[in-house]
Formats: sequence, C-alpha cells, structure tokens
Amino acid sequence: MPILKPWLRRAPLETLICLCAAVAFLAATPLNAFANTPGTTGGGVGYTAPDGWDVRPGEGLTVLAAPADELLVALVDVGSADSASDAVLAAWALFDPDADYPVRLVTAASPREGWEERASVSYDIPPNERLAVQALALRREASWTVMIVRGSQAAQERRSAATSLIQQSLRPAGYERESFAGRTPNPLTPERIDLLREFVAEAMDTLDVPGVGLALIDQGEVVWQGGLGVRQLGADEPVTADTRFMIASNTKGMVTLLLATLADEGALEWDQPVTQVYPEFRLGSDETTRSTLMRHLVCACTGLPRKDMGFLLVEPGAPATDTFRQLADTQPTSAFGELFQYNNLLVSAAGYVGGALAYPGMELGAAFDLAMETRVFAPAGMHNSGFDFAEAMQGDWARPHGRNIDGEVVEISNTFNQSIETHRPAGGAWSTAADMARFVQLELSGGLTPEGERVVSEANLMERRVHNVPTGEDSWYGMGLFDEIAWGVPVVSHGGTLLGYRSNFYLLPEAGIGAVVLTNSDEGSVMLRPFLRRLMEVVYDGQPEAMNDINAAVERMARQSGARRATLTVPGDTAILEVLAAQYHNPETGYITIRDVDGETWLRAGAIEGPVATRRNADGTVSLVTVGAGAIGLEAVIGDEAGVATLTIRDSQHEYVYRAED
Repeated sequence: MPILKPWLRRAPLETLICLCAAVAFLAATPLNAFANTPGTTGGGVGYTAPDGWDVRPGEGLTVLAAPADELLVALVDVGSADSASDAVLAAWALFDPDADYPVRLVTAASPREGWEERASVSYDIPPNERLAVQALALRREASWTVMIVRGSQAAQERRSAATSLIQQSLRPAGYERESFAGRTPNPLTPERIDLLREFVAEAMDTLDVPGVGLALIDQGEVVWQGGLGVRQLGADEPVTADTRFMIASNTKGMVTLLLATLADEGALEWDQPVTQVYPEFRLGSDETTRSTLMRHLVCACTGLPRKDMGFLLVEPGAPATDTFRQLADTQPTSAFGELFQYNNLLVSAAGYVGGALAYPGMELGAAFDLAMETRVFAPAGMHNSGFDFAEAMQGDWARPHGRNIDGEVVEISNTFNQSIETHRPAGGAWSTAADMARFVQLELSGGLTPEGERVVSEANLMERRVHNVPTGEDSWYGMGLFDEIAWGVPVVSHGGTLLGYRSNFYLLPEAGIGAVVLTNSDEGSVMLRPFLRRLMEVVYDGQPEAMNDINAAVERMARQSGARRATLTVPGDTAILEVLAAQYHNPETGYITIRDVDGETWLRAGAIEGPVATRRNADGTVSLVTVGAGAIGLEAVIGDEAGVATLTIRDSQHEYVYRAED
C-alpha cells in the first residue's frame, strides 16, 4: 500500500510521476479504445499526447490540454540556455509570462533516453491553493526542452498516468530507444548472480539501507536466495531467505490470485456484478454500485480516488467491515474506464469478498485470512507468509527504518503499519524472500508449483495480466499486477510501500527469469527500479547505467530533505504551539490531539503520531507538520471558521477540517 507523503505535493515532477499506476476498462469496453497520438514539437522533440487531450501548437511551444483544461502540459522548445534554471525561466516566459511561482528546489537526474542533462524544478505553492506546478528541463547537446505541468492537485492525481505518458515519451530528434527485444537472454550463472548481488550491496551502502532479502529465479529454479545486511540497525542478526518483511502492496497480486482460484471453483466470474456475490456491497450511488463488477475491485478502473487518509486518520482497530462503510460513502470522481485512479479500499473489499465466498458466515477478516492460507499460501508452499502481526514480529523479522529530520537512518516503530490491518487485503501481508520466490515461480509456470502441483488455472492466472488503461508509455495495470515493456522486454511486476519497508517482484516471462527484492528501509524504494535495470543489463548485456540512477537519487534526496528541513521550525514555534487546542474533531475521521511528550509538542491523528514542527507558508498561513522519523508526515493548516479554531488536513482530492473542542 503506497503511503501518502503530504510534502510530495511540491516534489519534483519525476518524483510525482513515478507514483502513478494504471486503470482497467469495463468489460464491454474494447481494449484498444485508447488512441494516444504521437507528435513532434517545432524543435523536433517527439512526444505522445494522451487520448482525449487537445494539442495546441504555438510559437516555440506545444500545449497539451486535458479535457476541460483542468490540467495543462506545456512542451517548450527553449534552445540554448546557460543552465536548467535559465531554460525553465525562458519556458515560463513563453508559456505564461505573468506566472511568478517561487522556486523551491532544482534537482538533477541521471542522463536517460537521449537526454544528456535532466533537472526537475519544484515550486513553493501555499497548501490552501491546492495547485500543482512542476517543471522538467531536458538538454540534448546545446538545446533545452522544458515540460511544465500546471493544474489543480486533484486533476494532477486523476491524470497522473497521462502526465507520465507525456514525460516518458519525450525524446530528442533522431534518438533511437535502447531495446533488448530479440536478444537471447543470458542464464543467471554464478558469475551473473554475483553481479546482481554486488549491485544490491553497493546500492545498500550508498543508500544506508540496513538489510535486503533477495531471490533470483531462472527457468523455474531458484538459483539464489538469501539476505544481505542486517535485520536491525546496530544489531548483528543477518537478513536470511526466511527473514519476514512487510510486503505492502505486493499483497494485491496475491489477493487477485485468491480470486482466480475462486473463479476456477465457479464461485465467481470476473465480469459478475459484485452485489451478486456480496449483496452488502455499496459504492457511492446506486448506479455506481450496480455497475461495479468483480474485476473492477482490483483494476483501479472505477474512477474512485485515493482515500488513504480516510483510514489513516481514524483510530486503528476498526473491524474489516469498515472497508465497506468507507466505500459506501465515496463516489468516483471520473467515469468508469476513463482514468486511472488507484484505491486501496477497493482491493481490500475484493479480498474480503473472496474470504466471504470461501467461508460464508465467518467474520470477514478471519474468513479472508483463512482463504488466503488455504487457497494461496499453503498450496503455493509459502509457509512463512501471513497477516498476523504478533506472530510475524517474533524471531527472524526485519525492523523498519527511515531517516529522521536530521537525515540520519534510524529504526522506527512498526505501530503505524498496523493501521493497514483493518484493510489488510490491500497491503498487510508479511512474507520472506524464499516465500516470494515461490510466488514468482508460480507466476512464471502458469499456475504450477515447482513440484508440479496446480494451484490455479493458467487462464485465470493470466487474466490478471490483461492490458487495461496505460500507466505511462508501454505500461499498463492488470488486476493487482503491472505489465510493461521495459527496454523492449515484457515485464510483470508490483511493488509495495509501507513505513520503513519497500519491495518489488519482477517477472521476465519471455526469459523465464524472476526476482524478489525486499528492503527494511524507506530508502530501499530508490534501488527498486535501478535493480530492474541492472537485471536487464546482466541478462541482456546492456550498458551499465543502473548505479548512475542510484547516485543521482542520493543527491536528489539529500537536496529535497535539506530544502524541506529549511522550511520548518524544529521544534515548532512556541508562540504558535501554545495557543493550540488540546483536541480537534472531524465527524468523518475522529480526533486530532495535541499533547506534551517529554517537553515536546506532539500531534496524534489516528495512526499518525509524532513531534510537531511549524512552517509559515507564502500566503501567510501556518502549517503544523509532524517530523517523526520515516517517510510519513502529516500537514495540518491552522485556520478559523466562524470564530472556531480549525486544523485542515488534505490529500489531493479530499479535505478534512477539524474544529477545536473545549
């Protein structure tokens, strides 16, 4: 389950783009209905315009406009400039000369796709404006091209796949994409395995990641599995193949595997209305409810926006039925099949519906846990995987880690992650490198275990990989799985993000090769895509570029962290903190409490808790920002409504206003 990071609203363009996933259609919608349009700017730079977007050529620039102009992307042919910053200033002069957004940070990325220099620019936008503005500067020889994105935060989130498509498709004139298509893959010999292990070790050292669980599969056999580093910073216990990690959204592919086994049994059909198998299901309006099919629960295709804050802000410990309560109160913000919108609650519902079908009459959570054990984990030989926190956090388990406000990697509490327990089908599983390897073997074999036992039919296993709405260029989301063409090679994958845990698995179906990477640190996220690149380099004799991405990311993260720290008063401004109420209330999510902890002011809202910093925004407002260790923070803007003090928390498409109580 990807965790919300409130400060990402002002992060570099490429950081935001990497968060996108994909969408799927209604069953009646043809798979080729999306007609993206290739184009070329006046300066010869190639791009792809998303389906339904308006293309407006101009003098020195091309503007791509989303429907109703809710999001604009300007591609500006700047030509020569002394620096990326100068190129961006020149681009704004052409696109909107009156724009005056204060630059927050300029960060460099490694060369890629024919561009010799790349830099992202983020802007200091007051949170109450709810505006998303980013720029990306690209240089080929002496010529710069700049991509500017501007629109509401809600529009940017709804159309993240489209902006990803545009950005990924930008290429200078005459550039030919690197492709390994048609090459014979190299086997993962001991020498090549060593190359991959050496890359992981170097990446860990560069990123200060304490431990990694790793598994490599070739032609149905596990050719290496084990661990690198330690389970806990400052301790000596090594990570092993059997060390348990939280795998977060990697759980989703396992939930769709559960549904696939139930489809084999005839308990459900992918195109069956959810209410036929679970009459209690409700989603927004009656019309939306009737239109929701089983496959829609796991393909992010209903237009339901992310609503993670909706369950992170409530008190932990709610029953599994809370998933259905929240869905009933949420209406899609785009039409079915129109846009990608990734929603964890829908996948949670899918898992609980599967559990109810397998074990009717049982409590939903218990039924789901048992169904996953009897239909997925046990048949697949994944005997060290499950959802029990108390059991998982004993013996050989990896502790979560993240950076504190001063940039040091420290161990962090796992309490926050337990908030996913109520909605655990979306991302609450624990697993190991060895168990995940068996999952990858099952995927590569078409539903068979290494011992030849069939767990699921090949037809229903493959149904989960059907291409639906694209996530970007040459990438799609199926049902709990990503499918893409990376460097000319098909790749099936999914990742997972929780506080202090980052992970991914990869399948190269044509090569018969797979891999699992589990990490116990927030910084582990940075090594996941470069690991796929390194795997491709080793398997297809590609040029070594993966470590360049790691090194560039380290510098970028350090600059981002420093820029964020510079905006904050830590500890918070006493004059601001001392007038806060002790408690604030929102009827939908519950309470925010402000209290003293060993002389520090702490804020608690549901699963999120930590010491508080303050920040004065450009529009004169003041924000409270939690600054506990790890990549999760909460921003609450101080305000007033009719003489009552308020704190307002937002994600891209929702707003939660808390009113002070006596």
